[in-house]
Amino acid sequence: MAKGTILLAAGGTGGHLFPAEALAHELKARGWSVHLATDDRAERFAGQFPADAIHPIPSATIGSKNPLALARTFWKLWKGVRQASTVIARIRPAAVVGFGGYPTLPPLYAATRRGRPTLVHEQNAVMGRANRALAARVTAIAGGFLPEDASAAGRKTVTTGNPVRPAVIEAAAQPYQVSQEGEPFRLLVFGGSQGAQFFSDAVPAAVRQLPDALRNRLVVTQQARKEDVDRVAAAYAELGLPAEISPFFTDMAERMANAQLVISRSGASTVSEIAVIGRPALLVPYPHALDHDQAANAAALAAASGAEVHVQSSLDAAKLAGLIGALMAAPERLRTMAGAARSVGRPNAAGLLADLTEAIASGQSLDQFRKEHNA
Repeated sequence: MAKGTILLAAGGTGGHLFPAEALAHELKARGWSVHLATDDRAERFAGQFPADAIHPIPSATIGSKNPLALARTFWKLWKGVRQASTVIARIRPAAVVGFGGYPTLPPLYAATRRGRPTLVHEQNAVMGRANRALAARVTAIAGGFLPEDASAAGRKTVTTGNPVRPAVIEAAAQPYQVSQEGEPFRLLVFGGSQGAQFFSDAVPAAVRQLPDALRNRLVVTQQARKEDVDRVAAAYAELGLPAEISPFFTDMAERMANAQLVISRSGASTVSEIAVIGRPALLVPYPHALDHDQAANAAALAAASGAEVHVQSSLDAAKLAGLIGALMAAPERLRTMAGAARSVGRPNAAGLLADLTEAIASGQSLDQFRKEHNA
């Protein structure tokens, strides 16, 4: 028999859904029944998400300032609150946990109105808009990179880290391999669907400017948009370099573990995985990220000396070539960066997030939780 029910609420993007899925697996392993509340895209996850039931809840994004559009949005959100309240009354969850995105607003708001223990998890170093709207009402806030400070939100925050995939935990067991002068140097470049185009232009151009002795050591793996794959592959072929170019790699964790240097954007999941595996990185925050959260995420890893952070507008081919070349020529510095990155990784994030969920479900205070977990 299950200990009880935990209701998770997550938006339809991977960034919101992945940590929810990791928590769901952990809670089910501990004997809980897990339900998922999401928006009308729920059927996409029915065969993948480890939930005992999925509850589609109406939601809407607050975007337009048009009064009529705003009225329609708030009406849909209120319908979602009423529907979520009915679900909560029926399944009586011991706690409700939200993972950001507007689809989490109705379930979490309904849970706070009904007096249920509530928790929101924020992946980024800057709190997203939905979580900000809920912060004053919820019992606790779990942070990937959020600070625990004297602010109203900071007093509720426990830095759990961001749950990472099992493949990342497995890859983290592989120690960093230094590439010495004359040995192959594996360079991994990725940027997500929106952020990859800059790298498709900039990295091959930078590699072209490297001295022959450095360039000839490179073995490149690069993620590129589908429409850019052929031209990026052609650019490396022209230089005579071994390179794998693809829009998607199913074994990214293993490739990260094998890399001597990572060049990437700095989404929360990316930064968390780099830290857990422990690899040196050149991070280029996506300049159009909402609330500039990628810059804040990158700063968290740079503060530990595990990465260098460079603004995209400051990078041309010559500058990027200089950065890559300087690191290739300093293997011991790369080894130190790898260790620094690993020192801030949180491979136990899913477990700690589950501990916090169980704590608020049982009515334990955050002060007592921090004391017991040294969190």
